[in-house]
Amino acid sequence: MADIERDQVKQYVYACVAAFQFLTRIPIPMEVPFDKKTLHRSVIFFPIVGVILGLLISGAAALLSLIAPPVISAVLVLGLWIAATGGLHLDGLMDTADGVFSGRSREQMLDIMKDSRVGSFGVLAAVFIMLLKFAGLYFLFEQQAANGLSISWLLLAITAAMMWSRWWMVISISSWKPARAGGLAELFNGIKLQYVSSMTAIALFIYLIALMLYVITTGGNLYYVWLSLLIPICTAIVGWLIAKWLKRKLGGLTGDTYGAMNEVVEALNIMLVVIFIYRVLHG
Repeated sequence: MADIERDQVKQYVYACVAAFQFLTRIPIPMEVPFDKKTLHRSVIFFPIVGVILGLLISGAAALLSLIAPPVISAVLVLGLWIAATGGLHLDGLMDTADGVFSGRSREQMLDIMKDSRVGSFGVLAAVFIMLLKFAGLYFLFEQQAANGLSISWLLLAITAAMMWSRWWMVISISSWKPARAGGLAELFNGIKLQYVSSMTAIALFIYLIALMLYVITTGGNLYYVWLSLLIPICTAIVGWLIAKWLKRKLGGLTGDTYGAMNEVVEALNIMLVVIFIYRVLHG
């Protein structure tokens, strides 16, 4: 019995490490089997990966806000954001944009997405998403410097964006079939409902604990609380609409589309925080 339990623990440790090695460039010197079972278990830890990335990047943002002007801070944080994932999701966004906006047949779209070369639609999509993130980060840094905006808003914007976008990746993996055989989506296809449920429970637990700590330590800010509730709701609604549209275009989803949705949802959540704060300040 003890040997079985140790083996199960080892399998989940492998899955956690696989999630970090797959989704980030955080150096973890441990070899794990990237087989289908390990990848399926790894989805449990996707929100945790998002939280760790968010805390690292928002921590760097807090430090930069003390020593650099807002525009420089925004550029450096955006660069760190991209570097932390090795541009994995941004690459998926560019490939997806090149395919779905090509105006070709479904099969040709999928072929275009497999091509390592980047076309004009891919470049435009990447530039647009990066501009949205930069504009959002710059606004938050600027308001912090000019109006004394709490650093907790920056922490919420970045960490929540990164956690809920990765939560949606798992929901989309489990909800839509792969568009083609042999790709990354095929490796993740068929993940157990218990893994999806565990992943969602972990995301909600982390989020609610963070929200409770904020309320307890600060006395609470209703604007902050309402925005915290809006973020996962908007993530699910917009993510579902994008996934349905991609499924109609491609007949399913691919590894590239997971990355594309991650980028769009991250930018959406940053914009949601910015618009919310803007309306509060100018309402």
